[in-house]
This record gives sequence, C-alpha cells and structure tokens, in this order.
Amino acid sequence: MTPSTWTHLGQTSQVWPGRNWPLGATWSAESTNFAVYAPAATEVWLCVFEEAPDGGEVEVRHQLTEQSLGIWHGALPGVRPGTAYGYRVDGPWKPAEGLRFNPAKLLLDPYAQATTGDLVPEQPAFAYVLGSPEVRDDHDSAGHVPRGVVVDPSFDWQGDVPMRRRWRDTVIYEAHVKGLTALHDRVPEHLRGTYAGLAQPAVTDYLRDLGVTAVELLPVHQFVSEPSLTERGATNYWGYNSIGYFAPHAAYSSSGERGEQVTEFKEMVRALHRAGIEVILDVVYNHTAEAGPLGPTLSFRGLDDRGFYKRVAPVPDPKTGAVTFDDTYWDVTGCGNTVDSNNPLALRMILDSLRYWVTEMHVDGFRFDLMSALTRTGYDIDMNSDLLVAIGQDPVLRHVKLIAEPWDASMDGYLVGGMPPPWVEWNDQYRDAIRDFWRNHNHGTHAVATRLAGSSDLYADDGRSAYASINFVTAHDGFTVRDLVSYEHKHNEANGEDNRDGTDNNRSWNHGVEGETDDPALLAVRRRQAANIMATLCLSNGVPMITAGDERGRTQRGNNNAYCQDNELSYVDWRPDDAWLDVYEVTRAALRLRREHPALRQRHWFEGRPTIRGGPKDLAWLHPSGREMTPDDWHDPELRTVGMFVSGSPLRAPGPRGEQQVDASFMVWFGSGWLPQRVSLPENDWVQRGEVVLSTDARLAVGTVVEAGGELTVGRRSVVVLRSTAP
Repeated sequence: MTPSTWTHLGQTSQVWPGRNWPLGATWSAESTNFAVYAPAATEVWLCVFEEAPDGGEVEVRHQLTEQSLGIWHGALPGVRPGTAYGYRVDGPWKPAEGLRFNPAKLLLDPYAQATTGDLVPEQPAFAYVLGSPEVRDDHDSAGHVPRGVVVDPSFDWQGDVPMRRRWRDTVIYEAHVKGLTALHDRVPEHLRGTYAGLAQPAVTDYLRDLGVTAVELLPVHQFVSEPSLTERGATNYWGYNSIGYFAPHAAYSSSGERGEQVTEFKEMVRALHRAGIEVILDVVYNHTAEAGPLGPTLSFRGLDDRGFYKRVAPVPDPKTGAVTFDDTYWDVTGCGNTVDSNNPLALRMILDSLRYWVTEMHVDGFRFDLMSALTRTGYDIDMNSDLLVAIGQDPVLRHVKLIAEPWDASMDGYLVGGMPPPWVEWNDQYRDAIRDFWRNHNHGTHAVATRLAGSSDLYADDGRSAYASINFVTAHDGFTVRDLVSYEHKHNEANGEDNRDGTDNNRSWNHGVEGETDDPALLAVRRRQAANIMATLCLSNGVPMITAGDERGRTQRGNNNAYCQDNELSYVDWRPDDAWLDVYEVTRAALRLRREHPALRQRHWFEGRPTIRGGPKDLAWLHPSGREMTPDDWHDPELRTVGMFVSGSPLRAPGPRGEQQVDASFMVWFGSGWLPQRVSLPENDWVQRGEVVLSTDARLAVGTVVEAGGELTVGRRSVVVLRSTAP
C-alpha cells in the first residue's frame, strides 16, 4: 500500500513512514515507531491518548498509510514514554469467513510492552462515521479494552547475568505474585501483592533459607477476567486468561502502570537473582482472553482473527466435494479458542515474546500451560511441530529452562514422557503415585519406587535424565497439602458454580473427619502426613516443585479450584498462629540434605549395580526384613514400608574436572502403614554405622545412632532418613 496523494507542494506528513519492524511500539528520543500485523485490513488508525485541557484524556487518531507484508506501520514524533495508545482497524465484516474487522473497537497492540488498565468507553457511532454503516456486533459484553503504553526500555541491570543453574540443583517454588505477599506482615503494606513486595528481603531471605532456587510465577502476562466472572462480581485470580504477551500484569505494580510496571518487574528479577533465585514464568500461549466467537474482541480477533485462531477441519460437500471455510473455533484448551502456532505470525509472536522476556526482562525459563495444544501440526500432535523445532534451534531459547505441562483438554493430548529434549515435564504420575502411597491406596510399592527413583519408565528411553521429571504433589490447581490430608471431597461452593467445577479425583484422605478439627490426636496425624509428603517430594530423584505455603500448612478450606478467589482463601497466611511450622522444619531439613549431598541429586540414572569394583549398588530397595526386595515383594498389597538405599561411595558421575566424587550413603525408610514397623539394618561390607538425620516419627529423634546388623522401629506413617558416618 502507498500513501495518499499529496495536496500541495511543501506538505509534511504528520505520520512518518517508519518501518515494519520490530512489531509494537519502539520508542526513541526522536520518534516512536508503531507496527502492527493486520494482513486483511483495509484501513488502520493509530489512536494516541493525550491530555485534554480539562485534565482528562482525548483520543487522537492517526491513519497509518504504510503497509508491507501485512504489517501497517508509521513513526510518530514527540511521543513520550508513558503515552497510552491502541488501534482501530477496518476491513471486511464477514464473521462466517473469519473476518471480524470493526473500527468501533479499540484494540490492544499484541506487542505492547505495558498496558494501562484505565477503561476506554466504546464509541458505537465511529463505524458509521468511517463509512461502514453495517452492524458489526461481536457480542462484547465488556465494552472496554486495556490500552498499550509506550515504554522506555532502558534499565541498569548492575551486572545481572543469567544464572543457568543446573536442573539437578534446582528446587522450584510455585507462587502467585499477589498471593505470596498480600498478607505478609513484614512487607510494607503499600508493596504487598506486587512485584516489589516479592523482591523484599523478608521474602527472598525466607525462600533462600527454605532451600528454594527458583520461583515459578503464575501468569504475569497482562490478563483480563472473563465476562462470565465479572458478571457475578468475581475476577480471574490465577491469570490464565492472557491478552498481552509482552506486558507485565499492571495490577501487580506498586509504582504505576504507565511503564513503571516494567521497571518494577526488572527490579524484582534483579533482587531475586541477587538472592540466588531464578525466575520462571508460567506462560499461556495456547489460548487468549478473547475466548470463543462470542467472547470479547480485545486484540487478535480484530487484527487477524482468521489467521491467529484454529478452526475445525472443514467437511467437504458430499455432492460436489467442495471445501469451504468453517468459522467454528477448534478448542482443545477448554477456553473457547486455540492459538494456531503454525500460523507464521502467531509463531513469530510466541517466539518474540519468549525472547523478549529472556533478553530484556532477564527471566530464566518458562512453564508452558497446556503445551500439547501448541505441539500440533494441523490437528495432530507432532514432536516436529514448528514451535518445538523453532525453540529447539533458537540460540537464546534453547538454553533456558523449558517446562511443559504435557497435556491439554483433548483425549489425545496427554504427553507425559513424550516431550523431546531439552524439555522437562510436570509429572502428574509422580503426584498420583505419592498421594496413593501415603493414603494406602497403592497395590504394592513398585509404582512409588519408580517415581522415587526418577521415573525412568517415562524419560530414560529417549535419552533424558531424571531431571526431566518435575516432581510435584500439589500445584495451584487442586488441593493444598494441608487440604490433601484434611478433606476427602472438594468444597468449591464459594466459586459460584454449585461445586461442579474442579476435579473429583483428589486422591486425598481426611483421616476420619472432613475438614478442620481441634482434635489434637487427629491434627498430629495430619501434620505428620503432610511432613511425610513434603519429605518424600524433597528427597525424590528429579526436580521438586513446592506449591507456595504447603511447607507451612496453607489451607484453601477444601477448595480445589480457587481460580476466582482473589482473597485470603488463596493468599499465603504468614501468621504463626495456625502455621504448621513442624512441617516447615521437615521441608527445610530435607532440602538442606538434598543441597549438601550430591548423592541425593544425581544426574545419571540409578543402575542397580556397583559404581566401583567390589562396592555396593548405587541404588538398592530393602524389605523391612533387611533383604533386597523380590518380585513378589513389589506387588504385595500388604507391604506398607520400603527402604531406599543410595550409595555415595563413590558416585557414578565424575565431578566437573573429572574427579571422583565421594559422598555419604543414605538409607531412607518410607512407612505408610498404620502400625509401627520393625526394620532390620543388614550386615554389609560398606556401611557399618549411621545416624538419623531426618525423622517424622516423634519417637525417633534426629541424632540417633544406628549400627549395621541392628534393628530400628519406624513409627506408623513416617519417613526416616539415615546417613552413613565414617568408621
């Protein structure tokens, strides 16, 4: 497209030609370049919001006349950082063909690096003024849209560089930016629930002391609440409803939303890095907040609806064989739409967004929500899909932490164990096996032993290591650990969906009474079970992920789907009154053992054979009688106690300079039975003496000395860790 014809000599264009890259708003002291992709549009207006004489704002529209390769662009001089802007786009209104252009709608720039949440009233008459008298109704009940903000990207990182901590040394803490500090009494009140609040020493010191090496933040890309929630006075708390993939969510900023949120986010990352803690973002590229065809038009639908979202496969006419476009959205996310990651510009947007957060915001990795939805070529799962190949060869992205939630809402989208290197995965099979073991619903101990040793059945066959398994027992989606041992059934009435939402497959056990109790005996059992679960998680081979607050007994009062609970039900309660601080101490001790002993975080698979001639097996499983487990033992439904021996003398893997590594050896007893279990410590040639270094059995104190050939009583429902001592 070329500009309009000049009207006279000496004329100056108010909008400079600019360039078609990079997409978004790129500020400089001279001008700001704007570029937006809308290939089927016929006209595009850049809408800049300037101060009005009465102190308010006025929308000033600048028509973009330059278009190349489907990108409309122009440069505007004199635009300052902090300026709000959006787009209005005209073109065909043919919803049946996936064309929904409507200049009455203000659209958010998909590449906006910040947004301001000020609501912008719609102007229905605008479509008629532009000569488009037809009714363009997209059923947008919200009637408002966030606006983009021009950002000055400069920031003093003060020498901050990528940490690149090895996976085997990583401990993840899944947290919500707001929920982690909203109730924190040692965070200044005006900073609670913000990026700045998370960066406070009261938080970073706590995480470091606990043993956390990475925080995995629930979505921080700009998101909005679904109309179905706002209509009943609720909001989307978790944030899995993204609309701005370059913009930190403005509501988590304590300093402002005209670009200040970008600086505050960077300051948070810098503070966490200084504390030795990496930052992983939970990202939602599989769908957007625009939902189905009747959802709100906020950005993508008004720019390139047909290209950005997947449609169902068209069915040929049975008589003519002709194939016509079908506008029905293809939805494997359960959220109304599925982003078409095979579309060149959708793919480009995802990759540009990922690189932006790594290079400009210094984040260390990503957890991809419903990753299976993005791995499809057409409609089928494809491990050679464009997105996976592009990330795998990208010189920036292939070196960051990449975590897949390896499923979506479809029947064929379950990919646990199926992602290619270098991806690691949330392992829900670990979650289920550990829950079943501690509630005595397992049919033998074979499954739980496989999970404790790193899930080789899932990851060894394609050359990945045990760290490919992100081990978790709880996550944001489901019960907390406290609720896991206190409730048999979900209690989601507060969500306003008649308790129909959330899974019924909780694999939980209330130990005889539903919900909270004052019974000291029952409470003691629950706290011990919570400690057992946390110790098991921290000492399993793989990468442990702790859900924020689980280490101190956070409860959601039986709600297993608190996605719309932006209140104290979801926040971490930092008061000591009701905290399970005994569980905290066990978690902290288990993570300290893991950190101090490479035998408990090895990078190679256990092989069940010696690491040195004449030495012990690197891993051995023991029956309470002291013998090694037999095939019949593994499938004995009455066996509730199993011992895991891990040899550290020496480790199979050499150190960084090829040196042989020698560590203590460990004997860990996991006992889920309701009766105490007498266990024998076998005579052997390698370990003669040890001591108890962790115990959830109140009758077996830390520091207790044990001898080979002796016996030990493991209390009912307990974890006991023995560490070898030098002769």
